[in-house]
Amino acid sequence: MKVIVLGSSHGGYEAVEELLISHPDAEIQWYEKGDFISFLSCGMQLYLEGKVKDVNSVRYMTAEGMESRGVNVFSNTEITAINPEAHNVTVKDLVTGTERTEDYDKLIISPGAVPFELDLPGKDLENIYLMRGRKWAIKLKQKTVDPEVNNVVVIGSGYIGIEAAESFAKAGKNVTVIDILDRPLGVYLDKEFTDVLTEEMEANNIKVVTNETVQSYKGDGHVQKVVTDKGEYAADLVVVAVGVRPNTGWLEDTLELHPNGLIKTDEYMQTSAPDVFAVGDATLIKYNPGQTEVNIALATNARKQGRFAVKNLEAPIKPFPGIQGSSGLAVFDYKFASTGINEEMAKKLNKQTKSALVVEDYLMDFNPDKQKAWFKLVYDPETTQILGAQLMSKADLTANINAISLAIKAKMTIEDLAYADFFFQPSFDKPWNIINTAALEAMKNER
Repeated sequence: MKVIVLGSSHGGYEAVEELLISHPDAEIQWYEKGDFISFLSCGMQLYLEGKVKDVNSVRYMTAEGMESRGVNVFSNTEITAINPEAHNVTVKDLVTGTERTEDYDKLIISPGAVPFELDLPGKDLENIYLMRGRKWAIKLKQKTVDPEVNNVVVIGSGYIGIEAAESFAKAGKNVTVIDILDRPLGVYLDKEFTDVLTEEMEANNIKVVTNETVQSYKGDGHVQKVVTDKGEYAADLVVVAVGVRPNTGWLEDTLELHPNGLIKTDEYMQTSAPDVFAVGDATLIKYNPGQTEVNIALATNARKQGRFAVKNLEAPIKPFPGIQGSSGLAVFDYKFASTGINEEMAKKLNKQTKSALVVEDYLMDFNPDKQKAWFKLVYDPETTQILGAQLMSKADLTANINAISLAIKAKMTIEDLAYADFFFQPSFDKPWNIINTAALEAMKNER
């Protein structure tokens, strides 16, 4: 069996790994459009801040490592078209410009997503950057030490935008974050959390500007100002981080797509074309808390999809189990994590929820290491089943969110969680873990 895998990031990489396990005799061809295999954009902040010295180490696997395991790796090579009826793809060598046709028995595509670029006056000025991929990582790193760059404007306050803002603030730059939304990180956290994080950013030389729409860039050759509907902001560098769009334009006449360009797949990762599977940021994914499908661009999601595509190559036998949308990040001293439904997602899904918020020291009073922690538990008001949670502290408590992710999948109730068996040791927690405490607080709401 010959299997072609398109894309070397999270979904494509995991598909290849599962192929090596499940189909060791398969002929595997692995294609990457860029010149570098398996770069992890989610590790970029570690490189920008100098915690990782070698940009080439921010990856899953080298081409040489995969080839030694029997995988045929092609970089600087683009699959430009799929012909499902003939079971072949058109392949272009981006170095020589030559094209060829490759047959396949099975095809797994992980085309990913590309950053939105704002189509605004002044967009062609120099020093307007994106934050995705190895080449941008190298260019951004150079700007962190560029003495000519003093004022940095980041457009967008999601994970990528906040990572960029923190990296440049730690490099000693004056940073402004601009967003059309009313608060940063609002997709992931409710207001009780983002208010604290906004204060933390302001205290670390990041100006947070919300409810403003960027209208143009101004400058003489290179950018000097960002103009919004309410003001102007000095900028020697602009980092655009306003989200991504699926890289699927080349598939419009080949596969069935949703109106927003995402690839239509079933629960087995199958597309509308026989023997063609799709995974990653260009697809919808089963979302257990909302009992629906959504697009959540997380590495963990793409990796699971890659594995399940391979499990279903020969027959649709392993339906994808779904995800809870678990993620985490640090903002200076604060570490936070979230899973499942929050207020923003509840509005999007038109779903009724209730919640309980606990703010307390997560250790006993006598422990000098105690730190304040915020924990918010979200549940269904009718069934009291757990739907989501958010957790934040200067101590790293983020792994606790994994317990809530499992609780959502297992359809546990607030009473189940209130009396769940978590260990106690004064060096680590309290007799009632903060998860227990939040669930007990939720039970009070129901009396």
